[in-house]
Amino acid sequence: MDVIIMAGGFGSRLGMGEKPTVELLGNPLISYVIDALEKTPEVGKIHVAVSPATPATGGVVLSRYDGRVGVINTGGGNYVADMVQAVKDAGINEPVLIMMSDIPLLNPGIIGSIIEKYETCGTPAMSVFSPIWVCKGLGIRPDTVFNWEGKLIVPAGVNILDGKDVEKEQAYVSLILEDVELALNVNTAADLEKCKEMLMERSAGKE
Repeated sequence: MDVIIMAGGFGSRLGMGEKPTVELLGNPLISYVIDALEKTPEVGKIHVAVSPATPATGGVVLSRYDGRVGVINTGGGNYVADMVQAVKDAGINEPVLIMMSDIPLLNPGIIGSIIEKYETCGTPAMSVFSPIWVCKGLGIRPDTVFNWEGKLIVPAGVNILDGKDVEKEQAYVSLILEDVELALNVNTAADLEKCKEMLMERSAGKE
């Protein structure tokens, strides 16, 4: 399955310049997402959608991944319009994984599991959510919360939709996952620091 990484936002809440290029333990934030995708067997081509708000991000991706990852320039300012443009410019007419560039704890196992669940969900689209209690356990205060069958859930920034109908509204199913890796989007300096702590703890645990 091909992937579009949306990396054209202003990152104003973080306040450190272009969010995809913000350093996390010596590497740009977006590299954690790309590295996890490249190690996921179910993933095909990877594209990064940038905008006038993220002019340096495209250069970082092209230089770091030596042409393995494509860069698509979008108009910026409207997430949905940029996503539609990116899917069309990439020529994707099959199911496509759309994800944000600020989920650095994602791993191949979770990504592969999401793709597998989509393949049996029976709808053209699927959106991934985290229970709000997982976010609260990490000390995160999400901006957007939905009530789903009496449970409060938070968008994880990961969606799959049918590329051939990207300009149409598509029936979707909600996938609720309790993995902390999906719940931790980097939107603030505190989120970034939490990611550093968790990555360092995991690295120490492997030694």
